[in-house]
Amino acid sequence: MRKCDPNSNLIRNPGYYFPIIASHSRPHIIARPGGSIQGMNTRYQSARKWTVTTLSVLVSLWLIGCATIYEVMRQPPEQFGHAMARIPGPVAFMVFPFETMWTQARCGRLNIGDAAPDFTLTKIDKTGQVQLSSFTTQKKPVVLVFGSYT
Repeated sequence: MRKCDPNSNLIRNPGYYFPIIASHSRPHIIARPGGSIQGMNTRYQSARKWTVTTLSVLVSLWLIGCATIYEVMRQPPEQFGHAMARIPGPVAFMVFPFETMWTQARCGRLNIGDAAPDFTLTKIDKTGQVQLSSFTTQKKPVVLVFGSYT
């Protein structure tokens, strides 16, 4: 199997070159170009491909989740609450940019000077309802205060 080249001081083996150095009793092993290092490159490329594929799938799932939750946030509060009740634990708050999406989804389309949208509220004593448009027909200013009085 071994071939000796009379013009060099190397003993050739199909896998490695063994240089013969006179001052040492054992030959030094030098990896052949494209030999065992190629196997390491193949494993590295395989691991890299697996990592890139896995990260791509995770990022795609994250983007789909963000888009789904954003669309649910744009729905009326009853539908939003029903959908969020199905999400286990605080997953949406930990994994997705929940506060940023909420701010964008619920910001509304009103500008300064626009008329307020009409809505109906139940009175505190629950004896009836009050509608905003009933006050605007009287041409009186309306002030709404949302807060806690505890």
